[in-house]
Amino acid sequence: MNQGSKQGRGWTVLATLLAPISWGTTYVTVTELLPAGRPLLVASARVVPAGILLLLLGRTRSGWRPRGRQWGQTVALSLCYYAVFFPLLIVGIYRLPGGVAATVSGAQPLIVALVGLVLVGIVPRRIDLMVGVVAAVGVGMVVLQPAAGLDALGVAAAIAATASFAVGMVLNKKFPVPENRLADAGWQMILAGVVLVPLTLVLEGLPPSVTRVNLMAFAYLSLVVTAIAYLLWMNGVRKLPAAAPPLLNIAVPVTAAILGWVILDQTFLPLQLVGLALSLGAIAYGAVVGATAQETINSRRTRGPQGRRPVR
Repeated sequence: MNQGSKQGRGWTVLATLLAPISWGTTYVTVTELLPAGRPLLVASARVVPAGILLLLLGRTRSGWRPRGRQWGQTVALSLCYYAVFFPLLIVGIYRLPGGVAATVSGAQPLIVALVGLVLVGIVPRRIDLMVGVVAAVGVGMVVLQPAAGLDALGVAAAIAATASFAVGMVLNKKFPVPENRLADAGWQMILAGVVLVPLTLVLEGLPPSVTRVNLMAFAYLSLVVTAIAYLLWMNGVRKLPAAAPPLLNIAVPVTAAILGWVILDQTFLPLQLVGLALSLGAIAYGAVVGATAQETINSRRTRGPQGRRPVR
């Protein structure tokens, strides 16, 4: 592998890592800058503007839209990544104290391994399972406060959100790559909005007032944390080995914990610092996987009939 190829894969890892870092800012944004108790409204405000923007950008490349079987694949990803994941995530943020909602995402590497085994028959390596366990333990040590009370509904929502996102990651790796990724992401978000907006109007209604701070926070969540971040993430999911993105996703709870320390004046205990080191180690492992193991996968794809069948 030449130097330019190594640098290109390194940039892919870095760009993919920026997505979970931005997602880690969701927890402070939702609790401090948005109306309380409106998970469907927050989810709708994230996906609809972002979806429209990505569709418009996609139109500058081509007039692609899902056709035939692609509609089913687009709907499946829309549900996993947006229509199910977003509201459940926000419920967890509202109902769980501190960074507990973020902690649950630390189990994602293990969930992805299980889902991949069940849905597409991908047998995870032992080292990936071991690092997944270490990452989950490290994240728990970072964000779980000794006196934190756990709301059963909040925990269930956070677990279900993590599982939904994990299924989306596995399906995203399985489905063929669309010819227009901007439009593909836009269609996914628009379809999620078709589900979320009516539910918002029926179950929550519109808030009595929206402040300028609320509008700025909604715009940040939609344009930066959703549109830009999910494009980076989907690109990484398709280009990197299956083990890399779940481990890089550990940056979500780590970022949430750090922001809690910086913005909300929370402090790290010695045990939390140990957990932070474990979590950062898992992120580093994910980066190494993304920068090196892809060479093996690419070589298998180019061997044709003599090599293993490529994974789409």
